[in-house]
Amino acid sequence: MSHSSRSRFLFLPCVAIAMLSACNAPDVDVADAVAVDSVEVVDPAASPLPNPNPTVVTAWASLPDGRSWGSTAGVDIGPDGHIWAYDRCGAFGLDGGCDSSDVAPILKLDRDTGAVLANFGAGLFVLPHGLHVDRDGNVWVTDSVGNAAGTKGHQVFKFSPEGEILMRLGQAGVAGTEPGLLNQPTDVITAPNGDIFVADGHSGQNLDAPPGSTGRILKFTADGEFIMEWGRIGDAPGEFRTPHALAFDSQGRLFVADRGNHRIQIFDQEGNFLDAYDQFSRVSGLFITGDDTPYAIDSESDPTRHPDWKTGVRIGNATEDVVTAFIPPHEVDDQPWGAAGEGVAVDADGNVYAAEGPTSRPIAGSGITKYLKP
Repeated sequence: MSHSSRSRFLFLPCVAIAMLSACNAPDVDVADAVAVDSVEVVDPAASPLPNPNPTVVTAWASLPDGRSWGSTAGVDIGPDGHIWAYDRCGAFGLDGGCDSSDVAPILKLDRDTGAVLANFGAGLFVLPHGLHVDRDGNVWVTDSVGNAAGTKGHQVFKFSPEGEILMRLGQAGVAGTEPGLLNQPTDVITAPNGDIFVADGHSGQNLDAPPGSTGRILKFTADGEFIMEWGRIGDAPGEFRTPHALAFDSQGRLFVADRGNHRIQIFDQEGNFLDAYDQFSRVSGLFITGDDTPYAIDSESDPTRHPDWKTGVRIGNATEDVVTAFIPPHEVDDQPWGAAGEGVAVDADGNVYAAEGPTSRPIAGSGITKYLKP
């Protein structure tokens, strides 16, 4: 599939009651889709768009004990309005800096000052990746890489707001697709009824994905019992090349940042494909506000991976594939596409927080950038 164009698919209707179950099946067979046209997708940010958060505060939050920020990809808003994030224990890339560190990577930050209000999680992670705070204030974090010793990684942790471990999904250090195992989980989110959804498969975004790579969404009960999964590596509807982030809209639809395919895919909670949005670019992080405004942050577009698209935060409405506003990336000399973070969250006042990933962290100067709403 081209980086600059996308085939739209028309799903054939079921013609008999006996076929209804096939229409509702979560595994979408490409044979059930007919390409009806090919649409050139142009970056909406190439034309002037309003920037709703023009004031940029870099180096917004300082770490405890004089620590220096590494990279991050996780940021969310707690039910009390404060900010949760993590630091990869000073490491910038995907080298698993927390495996050999005794610092606590998970942070609760005062939404006004950036002061650290809580800090925990030492000794548990290799590479924290996805972060979600549920309605009760519990903090969920994925660990997307296993260590060489096979003792950490490929897990999802659920913490109380005070840092007590309440649940683990996956087996420490073991990657796999068998029941009870995960393989590079990238993000986690919980539905209003408590069901847990995990995006799995960080290495599958390139055409030469390593053997054993996955591209799937797993669903569990609130107690961690496996219910179902859907998806595989590919570019057809219901397939993924690195499902990198998850978000729900007010209708309970699950939005998946299908990063390697430069799109957002939308599903119901039974895994049925509903729609795909192409205007939001190569999305690394997603956040949908209570009024169904999606914020999609693109950290990876460049002339090789997504030509003629800028990095930055694209903003629209969850009901349609239209970008209506854009928060520009950090400016970089001789790099017109800029540099932007991997994670994004929005507080009740409309302030936007970007979690700076391996590419943007050295440019941003810190782990979290705050974009103020006037």
